[in-house]
Amino acid sequence: MIATLLSKVFLPLSLAIIMLGMGMTLIPADFGRIVKYPKAVLIGLTNQLIFLPIIGFLLAISFDLDPTMAVGIMILASAPGGPTSNLISQVCKGNIALSVTLTAIASFVSILTIPFILSNALEYFGSSTGQTIKLPIMDTILQIMVITVIPISIGMTIRKYKEAFANRMEKPMRTASTVIFIIIFIAVIAANFSLLGEALKRVGIVTLLLNLATMGFGFMTAKIFKLDFKSAISITVESGIQNGTLAFVIATTILNNVELGIPTGAYSIWMFVTGGILMWKLGKRKTA
Repeated sequence: MIATLLSKVFLPLSLAIIMLGMGMTLIPADFGRIVKYPKAVLIGLTNQLIFLPIIGFLLAISFDLDPTMAVGIMILASAPGGPTSNLISQVCKGNIALSVTLTAIASFVSILTIPFILSNALEYFGSSTGQTIKLPIMDTILQIMVITVIPISIGMTIRKYKEAFANRMEKPMRTASTVIFIIIFIAVIAANFSLLGEALKRVGIVTLLLNLATMGFGFMTAKIFKLDFKSAISITVESGIQNGTLAFVIATTILNNVELGIPTGAYSIWMFVTGGILMWKLGKRKTA
């Protein structure tokens, strides 16, 4: 009962609060930067929306993951970047405008990409019982809109008409949303603790490799296409720092399976470790 209440009510609510806070930091110009940084935005979105799911799929196949863990990896790989990636990019002295733009655009586009990727992943991998789980596509689109797009839009509206208020609330909202998510995430995991140990053994290495591969691929593509170092940092972070809250909501609320969210829990540990290392190493450097 408690676990159901947490995953069905409080976790989606915490995500909506996080998205509202993110919306209060955005302005329409953030979406228009695709004109200013067309190459960087295109590379970042391609990594996030196309190559990340491909890498996740290849790892799931290569490690012969059981269907539940494989689908869990695909849920994670289909999620866009989150507000955490913007914070890490800022500390790493990356291209903040690019980071915000990628997060904002990917959050909106993922309304369509998540159902597409997951419906195919569910059909391919099936479930742990050998049965096919059907993703309710329209319901999924509507739920993602309710917990991401609508709160972001409300936040942007607040910023447009009450900019001073939005600026004052930026730090408190970020702190509150982080604390709320951590508390609820720990509570959900604690309520299903028996699943965690074994699942970490099954996907711990895979999730670490997914994190390292996506960040490495992001940096490599940025350098291949001769982007400046600040933009390369932001694309690296956006490629490897996922919206774990959204992924966990999809697993526990839309697909009604807490075990599907275990890879997200493991990945969250790795992404904060690698993100922390990047902040420590790059945050100290001098910029022109």
